[in-house]
Amino acid sequence: MSTPSSSDEIAKQAPESVSKFVEGVGNTSLVDTSDALSFPEGGFTAWGTVLGALLIQFCGFGYTNAYGVFQDFYTQTYLTNSTPSAIAWIGSVNAFLGLSVGIVSGRMIDRGAFYPVMKIGCLLQCSCLFMLSLAKPDQYYQIFLSQGIGSGIAIGLTNVPSFAVVSHHFQRRRALAMGIVATGSSLGAILHPIMLNNLINGRLGFANGVRASAALSGGLLVIANLLMRTRLPPQPKIVSYTRVLQNSSRDGAYICACVGMAAFEFGYFSEAFYLQLDSTLHGLSQGFSFYSLTILNSGSFIGRLTGGVVAGYVGIPNTTIVSSLTSSAALFAMIGLHSAASVAVIAVSYGFFSGGVIAMMGPLISHLTPEFSHIGARMGITFAISSIGSLVGAPICGVVLTSHYIWWKTAILAGSVATGGCILFIFMQVILKMRQKTSSVYSKEAGV
Repeated sequence: MSTPSSSDEIAKQAPESVSKFVEGVGNTSLVDTSDALSFPEGGFTAWGTVLGALLIQFCGFGYTNAYGVFQDFYTQTYLTNSTPSAIAWIGSVNAFLGLSVGIVSGRMIDRGAFYPVMKIGCLLQCSCLFMLSLAKPDQYYQIFLSQGIGSGIAIGLTNVPSFAVVSHHFQRRRALAMGIVATGSSLGAILHPIMLNNLINGRLGFANGVRASAALSGGLLVIANLLMRTRLPPQPKIVSYTRVLQNSSRDGAYICACVGMAAFEFGYFSEAFYLQLDSTLHGLSQGFSFYSLTILNSGSFIGRLTGGVVAGYVGIPNTTIVSSLTSSAALFAMIGLHSAASVAVIAVSYGFFSGGVIAMMGPLISHLTPEFSHIGARMGITFAISSIGSLVGAPICGVVLTSHYIWWKTAILAGSVATGGCILFIFMQVILKMRQKTSSVYSKEAGV
């Protein structure tokens, strides 16, 4: 459960002139509370929406986070004529579009088009997975078009709306609700690798294995669409992205958060894409290597679920900082990967703390957004910026890795960039603290 900051209480008590002044200096901790009393904070529809959004994440980024299975399979079996870096581009483009298309889907839900966007995205996602099953060995472009571009666009259409619709039902418990939704991608990243490894490398083979996973995703997406419900009417006056961008460009805390998330995504997808391949090439058993991603994402599931609870006590920014710092250290620890025990420790540690960061992405943007009507647009912009890290992270690490598989260079690069993101989160918190102090001082001078 999230607790309001002291600046929120000041904003509620301050006269209009004080509120306008504080907003003028860019105090992003202020939240539009005009509808606060009308938020249900629970009930069948609200929690049903959370469950539906969780299923969207399960089938969307849960599948993207399982790309390490495909990275391993393509590198050693299906796309042997392509380099690890080229193969990584398939998954990174998928992740990039899954985040960046949110700038469009976020805009559409502000216009009240939640249901059409979700239906189109879910239908496209199932279609692209079935098209992937038709791809032939060493036909790179077929896999790139279906899995990289098509599936990426589909995930992008559903990702931001699945988070934003939760904000229709929760305010006080928003961090917890969004944290639960974020666990959906972890659950997907736990179960999809198990299923894909056993189906693709088992009796069914690549084509039928992918079709089976597509059928599962299709059924779950139908259930998700039946569960999710909007509550608030479309904005009477649609806020332009130009206005949101202008306001955001003057918000130092928000800029630090966006760039910090991009740096975090750089390291996150490098770990998710290469962990199974790393384990396999270090001589570990195939059975254990197949479950390395499951171990990582099991830790991520616990971290995402815990992050929303912890944030209610220590605050969303503090939770983000600590989680990003520890997950960066785990990336550096990849240098010492050589045994099953080291893989398990690194995977659990990185999964848990990186999951905490991911769970805070939605709540953090809500925390930094002064106007409720801007949440959809700001989420879209933030995910679009952070998607740059997911786009270039794994391919650049693949170039550094080379065909000789120099793993320590990849670990240092990913860890360094992720550490830079943590430093930016610290700057974000410093800016917020300074604004909070300025708000308190001015309120006292105004006699509030």
